[in-house]
Amino acid sequence: MKKKSFRSKRTDTKRIFPERKKVCFFCANKLTVDYKDVEHIRDYITRSGKILPRRITKLCAKHQRALTRAIKRARIMALLPFVKTLR
Repeated sequence: MKKKSFRSKRTDTKRIFPERKKVCFFCANKLTVDYKDVEHIRDYITRSGKILPRRITKLCAKHQRALTRAIKRARIMALLPFVKTLR
């Protein structure tokens, strides 16, 4: 006798909403990631100072790696704070 699983398996593979294609900001605008460009880098950091993951930033793998390196360099050069203070 086969046990029934509690998870319901979806039979149709169509999604309710069509999935939008991810477009990398740096690829679309033909920009390079630079640690000195703090205005662009700040958009990819949370309020607490953490680096946002790729699934949220929608960057390609190449630019996500470059962005992570740029953020870490900017932190060491004191252009960005490691942790933002709460005031």
